[in-house]
Amino acid sequence: MTDIPAIAQILITFGGLFLLGLLADLAGRHTPLPRVTLLLLAGFVIGPSVLDWLPAFTDAWFPVLTDVALAMIGFLLGQNMTRIRLHELGRAVLTMSIGEVLMTALLMFTILTLFGVPIEVALLLAGIAPATAPAATVDVVREAHAEGKFTATLLGIVAIDDAWGLLLFSLLLAAAQALTGAAGAVDILTAGAWEIGGAVCLGVILGLPMAYLTGRILPGEPTQAEALGLVLLCAGLAVWVEVSYILAAMALGAVVANLASHHDRPFHEIEGIEWPFMILFFLLAGAALHVEALAQVGLLGAAYIGLRITGRILGTRLGGWLSGAEPVIRNRMGLALLPQAGVAIGMALLAAQRLPEIKDIVLPVVLGATVVFELIGPVLTRWTLTQVGDIPTGKTRQ
Repeated sequence: MTDIPAIAQILITFGGLFLLGLLADLAGRHTPLPRVTLLLLAGFVIGPSVLDWLPAFTDAWFPVLTDVALAMIGFLLGQNMTRIRLHELGRAVLTMSIGEVLMTALLMFTILTLFGVPIEVALLLAGIAPATAPAATVDVVREAHAEGKFTATLLGIVAIDDAWGLLLFSLLLAAAQALTGAAGAVDILTAGAWEIGGAVCLGVILGLPMAYLTGRILPGEPTQAEALGLVLLCAGLAVWVEVSYILAAMALGAVVANLASHHDRPFHEIEGIEWPFMILFFLLAGAALHVEALAQVGLLGAAYIGLRITGRILGTRLGGWLSGAEPVIRNRMGLALLPQAGVAIGMALLAAQRLPEIKDIVLPVVLGATVVFELIGPVLTRWTLTQVGDIPTGKTRQ
């Protein structure tokens, strides 16, 4: 496309990616694979690892699309954090989320250390393993129109998983730095606390006026500009002040859902505009997957994958048992929580920056495992939702 004018390249690329997203959506209705996996596979095929069809300028899109897409996902997840919903599911969600985060990290650290992996590497992989991929999980639920107590619990866990994950990662990264003699361990703890606490504060500060405005909108009046503007403003400010934009957007959504008299309208408006952004996000995420990373995983990567799966299953079962969750929820939730993507990669990159001596070990493992979990995770999430009856067999997806 080197002889095509820049504007034409951009328009052709946009058009082609949206049509490819449409094909993936249609194929997902008639195959066992969810559209998330199909979009990732399509992106991988057109990306540099296979056909290399994407123009170079798409590399600059991905960070922006990631922020926009995940901010929308965080806002929509906040809708599930109402007082009524938390009263119904709060104990199970809280206990199972903490259980799977701690169990995954503990199992990862213990087994890797016993088999001779350096302690600092084991600490970092233990901190990264609990991270989730909320965008993939939410899209599987919405694509299949899944409904039920299991689905509600799953969305609640996904909504707060990354909060615990970020806190735990900050602690373990600080411990790894202390063990290696690197300076700034206290700074890492402070930064982690700010990333979580500052995100919640930002979401609340913006959520209060948003809830007031939403309650003033009359039936039939457009709210898309209001909703999208505040969600993007929240994400932009979060990036600027270096806090988690996912958590900030989730706090924003939670405040609106709890305080606005017509709280459902802004969520419906974001749902209506979200899918085009998600198409671009998943396709470019697939294009960013490299088969070389998978080839470099080796035995340590295989152990990381196996231990993460085991930790999710055991942690949700233990947390569910402690909270009194129904057997079908606690026994099957682990498999529905396997997708892992951008948050884990971001953690790995930060760890490599802080401890460059372990970069060649941690990065290939996390990147390779991400390829696996991004492809099989959504499939297992959809399969689990079908098994528990939240997606009735033979239900037509729209």
